[in-house]
Amino acid sequence: MTSYKTAVLDNGLRIIVLPSASSVVYCGYQINAGTANEETDEEGIAHFCEHVSFKGTSKRTALDVINCLEQVGGDLNAFTTKTDTVYYSAILKEHLPRAVDLLTDIVFHSIYPQKEINKEVEVICDEIESYNDSPSELIYDEFENIIFRGHPLGHNILGEAKRVRKFTTEDALRFTQKYYRPENAVFFAYGNIDFEQLLSLLSTENGTFVTAKDDSWKPKEISLPALNAYEPQKITVDKHTHQAHVMIGNRAYSVHDKRRMALYLLNNILGGSGMNARLNLALRERRGLVYTVESTMVSYSTTGIWSIYFGCDAEDIDECKTLVRKELDRFMSTPLTDAELSVAKQQIKGQIGIACDNRENLALDFGKVFLHYGWKKDIQALYHDIDAITAAEVQSVAQELFDNKQLTELIYA
Repeated sequence: MTSYKTAVLDNGLRIIVLPSASSVVYCGYQINAGTANEETDEEGIAHFCEHVSFKGTSKRTALDVINCLEQVGGDLNAFTTKTDTVYYSAILKEHLPRAVDLLTDIVFHSIYPQKEINKEVEVICDEIESYNDSPSELIYDEFENIIFRGHPLGHNILGEAKRVRKFTTEDALRFTQKYYRPENAVFFAYGNIDFEQLLSLLSTENGTFVTAKDDSWKPKEISLPALNAYEPQKITVDKHTHQAHVMIGNRAYSVHDKRRMALYLLNNILGGSGMNARLNLALRERRGLVYTVESTMVSYSTTGIWSIYFGCDAEDIDECKTLVRKELDRFMSTPLTDAELSVAKQQIKGQIGIACDNRENLALDFGKVFLHYGWKKDIQALYHDIDAITAAEVQSVAQELFDNKQLTELIYA
């Protein structure tokens, strides 16, 4: 893969560019602020700010923001996660100056007019209610809130409608002035870009620019409260839904933990995207008990989470749980054979390579990694790490995380 180009503006804004021959450029700002940075009385403020940042700046009206890239066929979008907020665009390379100007304007110069907030807040509340009507999505947030009990990482990204309706211009300004700062952000770009031109554009839009600092500079992670001790729980909630929804999981490893790679491979074998994932074979292909079953893992800077989700008829919950337990026990008691390990590594590397062909997702991914850790995403290095995983490491992780006494269970029935 072509080497990245990086720089840091005098005001602390980090820049990372992955050159390519494509005339379509994906670019944007990733900000080190998400749901985990919210105070206990402002859940939902990060997502709220993402929405209302499009509603007017010191030099643009909301309609001007909408039209700026649309008039040249470009896309403008944004999203909020537990740890970051992202504003990005897809444009033809000749319109890069327009995109840089607009993105910088909405990120650093939005004014959050109350008149526009009053309209947009109902859109956000409709999104919240739509989400509440989707138990297969809602259960993930509630499960994380149980796993990270009392910690901001457990916050629901959207927040609650009654609180969101109370947010004002002053609330948006307070949150964004604290976190939407050049030294707390990254500008990423992927495409056929003149790097020096981009630096010039960004320096003009972001204030003074002297020289790029060297790569010894590292991002400063925003500190979060310490995690409470993990306590496994078994919870059933009566949701009066046609289908039951079940999640089973555990706290897992941070992004800095060496065991994370073994879990990454193990999770893919167990309930990854492949139809040959063991849980899919056991619950769906052989018995037809579920439409969806999957396992997921997320690693943060200080902790992580691993979980299994499936939806089934209420009368099949116990059978499905028994089958899941059988697969977990199998990993705990029996190491993968050399052949199984080799096939699993080949499969996940193939999936990674294909995923990298989605240029938008790759751009967002390398921007995020650079934002939080100062790393340059290296696919070949990732392949090397996967190849180094041993069967003993996979079994050790299974024995630690899959212990039934340590698993939390949440059921919507």
